[in-house]
Amino acid sequence: MKQLTRSALLLAIILGFSTLTAHAQVGITAVPFLQIEPDSRAPGMGNTGVAIADNASAVFWNPAGLAFQDGTQISFTHANWLPNFNTDLFYDYLVGRHYIDGIGTFGAHITFLNLGEQVQTDETGREIRTFSSYEIASGISYGFKLNDNWALGTGLRFIYSRLVPSGIDVGGQTARNGTSVGLDLAALYRSNYFDSFGFNSRFSAGMNLSNIGPAVQYTDNPQKDPLPTLLRLGIAYELELDNDGINTVTLASDVSKIMARNDTTGRAMGVVEALFSSWDTYTRFDGQDFVDVPLAEQFMYSVGLEYWYASQFAIRTGYFYEAPNNGDRQFISFGAGLRYNIFGVDFSYLYTIKEDSPLANTIRISVLVDF
Repeated sequence: MKQLTRSALLLAIILGFSTLTAHAQVGITAVPFLQIEPDSRAPGMGNTGVAIADNASAVFWNPAGLAFQDGTQISFTHANWLPNFNTDLFYDYLVGRHYIDGIGTFGAHITFLNLGEQVQTDETGREIRTFSSYEIASGISYGFKLNDNWALGTGLRFIYSRLVPSGIDVGGQTARNGTSVGLDLAALYRSNYFDSFGFNSRFSAGMNLSNIGPAVQYTDNPQKDPLPTLLRLGIAYELELDNDGINTVTLASDVSKIMARNDTTGRAMGVVEALFSSWDTYTRFDGQDFVDVPLAEQFMYSVGLEYWYASQFAIRTGYFYEAPNNGDRQFISFGAGLRYNIFGVDFSYLYTIKEDSPLANTIRISVLVDF
């Protein structure tokens, strides 16, 4: 029987760690790369973005935010993934938006996670071939205004997961490449500017239910794993510190939760059933024991702060918290941004609370162009 070498076993470990990067609750889901935060601005604010969503990356955070954007923008993000493990993983995200007068704003994206090169051997340990593992998603989004303050948005993406070449025999099962489609449903409220203690202010609130779709099948076994359907809720408060808006501060907070579930046999629940069943305690394997995760511990919390000077220079910081039984990610983030003419650059860095965290020293760099 053909088998995979240790490098392929490493792939399974890597996938486990990538689950941590994409909200540890997705240990019960497939394609966790869909939850890797793609840009560098929101991660610099502790992963807060659903109520801000004011650039092309609204495609990820809240497609309803596209409705409040004009013109055309293209942005690209690159990150070496899990740098502490000295792997050849990397993450790329290309996104763009374009406004059409009288219709609304459209967005499109390509997400790519390179999982490195693996080696296939036979039962004697002889090397047969090497192959690349990767996951990719591509889709379109659309946002439109209901009025000056309310907007709705949606998105649809195709998902392709190639962990091993299709047809390889793994543990007596024939491997296949995983495919699915995911739907996003979103809304955003953005107030008019109002006076707050003598300062010009604005309040925003948003929600995004992302990656609603059929489960993914990786072998000829009918077993399937659900998509990482995620509910995000967020608020943001923008404050202009002077009359001409040169100095601006934004405080934002997000709460998120995975809405996917497996049934008692380990199979993925239907989408609608999971949306209701996910509001209850579930059991997960933490590597040693099975632990119960009550509803109160299934939420992920983030808070972020951003300061802009003359819409040209920004500094950012934030904090992200996840319960110990549900992934135990806790980190402080830092970021900065520069804008000059039609060009922009954003940078973010994660400082993890735990020294052995796989996310330690994660750096993202994004570049954008406005037309």
